[in-house]
Amino acid sequence: MIQWKEERVIPVHIEKLWELFLDKNITKTMPKVEEHILIEKTEGEVGAKHQQKYREGKRVETYIVETLAYEDRNDKKLKQISFVLGKAFEINLTFELHKIDETHTKFIYSGYNKGANFVGRAMLKLGSEKANQKVVQEYMDKVETEAMKL
Repeated sequence: MIQWKEERVIPVHIEKLWELFLDKNITKTMPKVEEHILIEKTEGEVGAKHQQKYREGKRVETYIVETLAYEDRNDKKLKQISFVLGKAFEINLTFELHKIDETHTKFIYSGYNKGANFVGRAMLKLGSEKANQKVVQEYMDKVETEAMKL
């Protein structure tokens, strides 16, 4: 299993930054996601389910993303999702925002990726911690870059 938790202060108001985590803006921070369609409940509800299509090269994976936790307060925002990718990886992601002041927000990105079967577990063991850390840092950078455009 691979786990991570990264924090960064982004010089943007919490409400502006939160917009990046709404369904309509998912492709801004996750450009490989080609489709994100609500299929059950509502966007800001625990138990909401979305059908998502993700492109990796020529291959497109379709899977169901479930919202496990959702919080939308003035000083704290949280969204936790879970999905199984390619029947091989169980992925759990948490996006957490904490208001520091009117122009700064702490962004905490945490999660884990674990093998859902033998192939998935073997692939994770063969992957490098450095490569995974690079993916996490690239995501954090993408969120900050997009936030600065808001």
